[in-house]
Amino acid sequence: MMDTYIKRHAEGVLKKAVKTFGAVLVTGARQTGKTTLLTEGISGYRYVTLDDPIKLKSALNEGSTFFEENPPPVIIDEIQYAPGLFPYIKMTVDKTHGKGLFLMSGSQQFQMMKNVSESLAGRIAIVTLSGLSLREIDRINFMEPFLPEDTYFKARTKKLVSHTYDELWVHIHRGSMPALYGVPSTDWELFYSTYVKTYIERDVRDLSQVRDEQRFLAFMTIVAGRTGQLLNLSSIAQDTGISVPTADRWLSILITSNLVYLLRPFHINTSKRMVKAPKLYFLDTGLSSYLTQWASPQVLRNGAMAGPVFETFVVSEIIKSYYNSGKEPPVYFYRDRDGKEIDVLLWRNGKLYPLEIKKHANPAKQDIAAFPVLDKITGFERGSGGVICIYPDLTTMDGNDRVIPVWYL
Repeated sequence: MMDTYIKRHAEGVLKKAVKTFGAVLVTGARQTGKTTLLTEGISGYRYVTLDDPIKLKSALNEGSTFFEENPPPVIIDEIQYAPGLFPYIKMTVDKTHGKGLFLMSGSQQFQMMKNVSESLAGRIAIVTLSGLSLREIDRINFMEPFLPEDTYFKARTKKLVSHTYDELWVHIHRGSMPALYGVPSTDWELFYSTYVKTYIERDVRDLSQVRDEQRFLAFMTIVAGRTGQLLNLSSIAQDTGISVPTADRWLSILITSNLVYLLRPFHINTSKRMVKAPKLYFLDTGLSSYLTQWASPQVLRNGAMAGPVFETFVVSEIIKSYYNSGKEPPVYFYRDRDGKEIDVLLWRNGKLYPLEIKKHANPAKQDIAAFPVLDKITGFERGSGGVICIYPDLTTMDGNDRVIPVWYL
């Protein structure tokens, strides 16, 4: 059995932030391990949770004296329940110029971020914590963000755990929530049913005035079933039986709760033939599998959603590699009205790195047939790319493009 605590790669980012900023906010989806990161990754702090009704009452009603009773350095868990504390945090940071005085966690960005931006601009570091990456699950101490270049692959090869086809789908189906790995005997279906219930009751209903819980659950399920597809709000609204503005508002809740990620198209200023709609990804493949009722890894990998779910897993792993190194993911996709499509574009160092994602193990040159379209873009250089798939070995495909096993992410 694994140790209870799985070391998080974002711990290094957190420690740097504590030395640089007066306040640090760790945000991310519910149950991704924010509290554990703060309490296990940093020592010497008193701990206060606003899940405690007495502490919450004090924070809400006696904000001016709350920090006299709970002086810094202090960890404040579930800070979103008392956004009125932010001005007092600002005053303390401005007065003392101290570093790492306040460490905070919160899962409901849609209520919290406005208060943070208004009160603590320039004084706070935001650390985004996603679910466990495959690197973390494999206990691999490798922190570089994914980039399909020689230097990355040379370093990554030294710290690599490969997986069988069956093992990979077990990970994809199980999802990325730490509780499912810290205690491997945790029942998957019970965990996610409780997760959804708690999320809707606490993060959605209480903070966003969503009263029709069953309708919102249906909406979540429909969105989960659209993972890896172009966003079509009208279709989602129609299938849910709600208005498009309501669908837009509900989707924003999922996005700012870090459950859904919108992958933006890479826009070329001179082209009017680009598809403008983003692609939607339901980031935790375990939660999306639960919502869409794929009851086992075997059923999922052989089902109609296997391709989109595998693509979702890969995109999520790439995003995590950037968040865990303290960087915003420079991730886009390409699609034009002539049918040319590239699943992922990484934009780094003035280069566009093209990537295709395939769940099969026999990649072919036709999988990268769209890559040359990037050569027509003026002002950008095409970097090396490849096909991310389940082929067992890192192999040159054509020129600088490779076959990239998914465990190289």
